Amino acid sequence: MTIDTPSAEMRLLLRTLAEFVREELLPLERPFLYHDFDTLMPILEDKRRLAQSLGLWLPQISAEHGGMGLSLYEHGLVSEVLGRTPLGHYALNCQAPDAGNMEVLIEHGTPEQKERFLLPLLAGEVRSCFSMTEPENAGSNPTRLSTAAVKDGDAYVITGHKWFTTGAEGAAFAIVMAVTDPAAARHQRASMIIVPTDTPGFHIVENTSVMGERGRGWASHAEIRYDDCRVPQSNRLGAEGMGFVIAQQRLGPGRIHHCMRWIGICERAFDLMCRQAVLREVAPGRALAEMGPVQNWVAESRAEIDAARLLVLRAAQRIDAEGAYAARDDIALIKFHVAGVLQAVLDRAIQVHGALGMTDETPLAFWYRHERAARIYDGPDEVHKWSVAKRILGRYAL
Repeated sequence: MTIDTPSAEMRLLLRTLAEFVREELLPLERPFLYHDFDTLMPILEDKRRLAQSLGLWLPQISAEHGGMGLSLYEHGLVSEVLGRTPLGHYALNCQAPDAGNMEVLIEHGTPEQKERFLLPLLAGEVRSCFSMTEPENAGSNPTRLSTAAVKDGDAYVITGHKWFTTGAEGAAFAIVMAVTDPAAARHQRASMIIVPTDTPGFHIVENTSVMGERGRGWASHAEIRYDDCRVPQSNRLGAEGMGFVIAQQRLGPGRIHHCMRWIGICERAFDLMCRQAVLREVAPGRALAEMGPVQNWVAESRAEIDAARLLVLRAAQRIDAEGAYAARDDIALIKFHVAGVLQAVLDRAIQVHGALGMTDETPLAFWYRHERAARIYDGPDEVHKWSVAKRILGRYAL
């Protein structure tokens, strides 16, 4: 499969987005990295309104629902540009987990659910969170859940314990994956249910500290207790028992978004690394860029980033053309491969920066802390390697 060349219109959009990131968002990184959200958020909300006025809003959503109507391949290219700053995706209202929740609501929501929950989300008036991972169960196996939703009249009563629920602080509602039929087949036990965060029994225990950093708002991960949360059965998304199916539909395209965002991070880290190598002297008149190991890191990083991009764009095109199931090998390959490239490039960039790389004067340390999770969330590397290897070897079986 050859990789499509972006259209002239798409190239213009990418240049426009690159300018928006450079001029409007990069100057806001310092208050973000130093957790000055009181200063950051009013300005960032202004930037969101500016993006919306410029038509740079909801790139992953169809025009029918107020988005830019990009294909998965095109949105991948956009994600790379936005990934160059931690603020990029939020500025265009395509950040996780809201982007995935929008897609789920569009695909499976009732007219009433769309009116109440989807429309404010699309408009950027509220945020949401996605509540699946549990501390007591392996996150790599979403069929093993303890959180239960028990029917009581026309309601579900939800009880359970979740964590790493991204963006729960300040969210208007959660989409919760809970067991609705423990006797069903393991892929049909759970359902997805919308729980407004003002529901009695919804308790944020705390924002979880990630490698020494406790985020805020949309940039946080929360531990949550559901203590007899009572919501109408009409809050269920799709048919009962479809939770696993919906989760898989959500994750396939989402991995393209993540991987291209990681490519954007790699490009920014590469740029910072090269600039530092040229500017920093190790001796009078001798720059870091003249050192053999640094030159090796630059060459290796360039090759790895370019190869990873092609791999992801090929997967995106296959999903667009043939669907996520046909592209399942491609999706598994990019998930672990790009995560590994990301970690390697960030590590080299920090090494070139020396002590500066350990500070929050650049976004490198932030990404190093938070994006180490790239090899864990949405399925750890080992699971993806195992699953794709089994399918490949199965084709050789007699």
